[in-house]
Amino acid sequence: MDISSTYSFPAAPPEVWKLLMDPEAIESCLPGCRELRPIGDNRYHAEITIGVSAVSGSFTATVALAEQVPPQSYRLSVDATGKPGFAKGSALIVLSPTPSGTEIQVTASAEVGGLIARVGQRLIEGVAKMTMDRFFSCLAARIGSAPQAPPQIS
Repeated sequence: MDISSTYSFPAAPPEVWKLLMDPEAIESCLPGCRELRPIGDNRYHAEITIGVSAVSGSFTATVALAEQVPPQSYRLSVDATGKPGFAKGSALIVLSPTPSGTEIQVTASAEVGGLIARVGQRLIEGVAKMTMDRFFSCLAARIGSAPQAPPQIS
């Protein structure tokens, strides 16, 4: 399964990059994420609950960030397993400056197996796209609602 999408952020690439590298922001914006903790350089352990059709369950995942070119691009890899099956995937995340901030292009591919794939095969792509949309919308909202520095008095 391949998914591509583009997202707009109202901030410059360095600010968006910083947010994309913040485990606390990622954990709070990733739907179903109950835990995201570092286990090494650019590697994280995650506990995520995912539901597709009538099948839902908890997954334990390893998340890795590689090929980082700050603040332009990186590759995100996920390897998740749980009772409902498994999911393995990677995404290339590319940040480009725009007149109004930053555009993020996501090109992802994933493979799923087990019960979740057998029962929800037709729905998996839609659930993955919806999850990705919610995640990036949440991050963009965090930038839009970030506290502004108080004005300097001279």
